[in-house]
Amino acid sequence: MLTLDPQAPLPLVTQIVQSLGRQIDEGALREGTKLPSIRQFAQGHQVSVFTVVEAYDRLVAQGYLVSRPHSGFFVRRRAAAEPLPAAQAIPQGFDSAWYLRRIFENRHLPVKVGCGWLPGDWLFEDGLRRGLRALAADDASLSGYGDPKGYPPLRHAICEALAERQVSVPPSQVLLTQGSSQALDLAVRRLVRAGDAVLVDDPGYANLLFSLRFQGARLVGVPRTPQGYDLAALEALVAEHRPKVFFTQPRLQSPTGSVAPLAQLHRVLQVAEKHDLTIVENDIYVELDPEPRPSLASLDQLARVIYIGSYSKTISPNIRVGFVAAHPDLLEDLAQMKMISGLTSAEFGERLALSAVLDGRRRKHLKALRERLAQAHQHVGTRLSALGFELFAEPGAGMFLWARHPRLTDTLGLSNRAAAQDVMLGPGHLFRVDLQPTDWMRFNVAFAGDERLFAFLARELG
Repeated sequence: MLTLDPQAPLPLVTQIVQSLGRQIDEGALREGTKLPSIRQFAQGHQVSVFTVVEAYDRLVAQGYLVSRPHSGFFVRRRAAAEPLPAAQAIPQGFDSAWYLRRIFENRHLPVKVGCGWLPGDWLFEDGLRRGLRALAADDASLSGYGDPKGYPPLRHAICEALAERQVSVPPSQVLLTQGSSQALDLAVRRLVRAGDAVLVDDPGYANLLFSLRFQGARLVGVPRTPQGYDLAALEALVAEHRPKVFFTQPRLQSPTGSVAPLAQLHRVLQVAEKHDLTIVENDIYVELDPEPRPSLASLDQLARVIYIGSYSKTISPNIRVGFVAAHPDLLEDLAQMKMISGLTSAEFGERLALSAVLDGRRRKHLKALRERLAQAHQHVGTRLSALGFELFAEPGAGMFLWARHPRLTDTLGLSNRAAAQDVMLGPGHLFRVDLQPTDWMRFNVAFAGDERLFAFLARELG
């Protein structure tokens, strides 16, 4: 049906999409023609199943194919006089929206070095199973809606955990959410209006940047350094743009892994006080940190800091339980917005999270997890350095390494070629405020120990 060239600079997925699209446009493949199944196509052209799935999905999105359940993929009738508008065109590479969707749709890829979660066997699966059994045996009703702010016993447990981190807050100032993503989204919608200047880490948390762009914010990037913040740049940007909000991740930041020290946190709060700046602190990696460091929230006690946490990184991303702690007035606004957009969060997941939080074996699990991540950092950092990569920082904790190679000027092409070989990378432009090409890329050390990754990189850089 078509000829593919694995050595060509054009990714295999793009080759398939362009070739089949051209054949349909030219009439060689007529309306109603059934294409080979995904597995048949993969075997016939010696490509991965993932490559074919991605190509067929793009052709469906572009209107060339239609998927019929239990039947397969068929050529769809297209009106030649009405080409797909440019605004709806499917990107040929990784853009933020494509990445956000595909990284979850293809979570079963063998090598997911670009993802933002831990492998299943690194998580607290035993604790979840014990919790499920306990919930199954519990006579408490699971019908109806939960509490608007979330399951009260879990909110109380969160307050106890925050107290250990020197943040004093009552349960009434804690709102449970569907993961930290909903918490961030609520903060964005409450604090940001279209056209507002908003400070963010640069490079920064990709999902947050996407949400802020969708809201119409004008992103102002605060340069991240291996030692935390560029404080001189921060103060200059605040004076120039007069933002009202700073979304930041001081601890084990994504994508760089860097950590802002205590002196910098004090200075950030001084700048915030001087310029009436609200700070949204995304501290979702706190349980991965072996050091008992202070947070902005612990120094500020939620006077102007909104604190966001999550159980997705250490218990399971599947239970979708996060939280936000904030000043009482602001917290009530966030709770109202939560109810308007989705009513209450799922109490079953919150009760399951609580059972894991209270499990006596959890502290031991967290200690072992931190040690495992430290070992992964050492191993992956050594392997990347041996291939010629420069490491931005070496935190020895958390999930991420931010690295670049002198032979790479833009990691987008490399990521496209990797995706065609079932390797999901984290190209650096996704984490940049301006989305411009960059030679940096993010590695999740928990997935980066796979030899297939290093074999691919060696072939590309050799």
